[in-house]
Amino acid sequence: MGRRGKVEISGVNTANLPVLSREEAVALFRRARAGDQQARQQLIQGNLRLVLSVIKKFDGRSENPDDLFQVGCVGLIKGIDNFNVDLDVFPSTYLVPMIVGEIRRYLRDNSPVRVSRSMRDTAYKVLQAKEAFVAEHQREPSVEEIAQALDLKREDVVFALDAIVDPVSLYEPVYSDGGDTICVMDQVRDTRNTDENWLEQIALREAMDRLTDREKTILRLRFFEGKTQMEVSSHIGISQAQISRLEKHAIQKIKREL
Repeated sequence: MGRRGKVEISGVNTANLPVLSREEAVALFRRARAGDQQARQQLIQGNLRLVLSVIKKFDGRSENPDDLFQVGCVGLIKGIDNFNVDLDVFPSTYLVPMIVGEIRRYLRDNSPVRVSRSMRDTAYKVLQAKEAFVAEHQREPSVEEIAQALDLKREDVVFALDAIVDPVSLYEPVYSDGGDTICVMDQVRDTRNTDENWLEQIALREAMDRLTDREKTILRLRFFEGKTQMEVSSHIGISQAQISRLEKHAIQKIKREL
């Protein structure tokens, strides 16, 4: 198994990490805010899967995943200590940007590539604006919102953020299928691969993790393998009516989590 897929990272057995429901998390946040250190520790343990999800975003870099995990945990702890439980916000919506921000700072500070002083100053202002926005709204701001807050062009914000992580050439090929090659610059204005969309994918993965093994199997067979309820019924060994009930219940659970 590769380094990124290993069961243990930084001494933590990722196969046995707990998963908190939204209700459990909110109750623990309230206890932690009142000074309960055990609740704070449970929150840290219960959200380490978020750190693992964030690390996957940085696949392909030269950094040691153990180091990124530890840095991500710092961001997680900062997020837990500053989360406003009184706002009707799913915890991961606030915690993930905090984890990402901490890792990006680490990559920025350890980058061997020299960036111009003016670009670095702009990048610092952008990061400060992002942190201030997250602290106030408990969500990640869009590029447009940062640009408006700092009175900058959207492109200036994008380039500033790109300058403080591992840079790549705008002409570096991303995909080629025998025809025209798609380069990095072709994806600068991509509206699908945004942090917001990525965050939704993490939230969906979290919701899926809370399903039972049987519910996961049913959804996989039904929606990923395209089997009918009758075929799933035959595969699992229970009635079609039971399959229908379990399928609806699983989808309702996912909707509640999201």
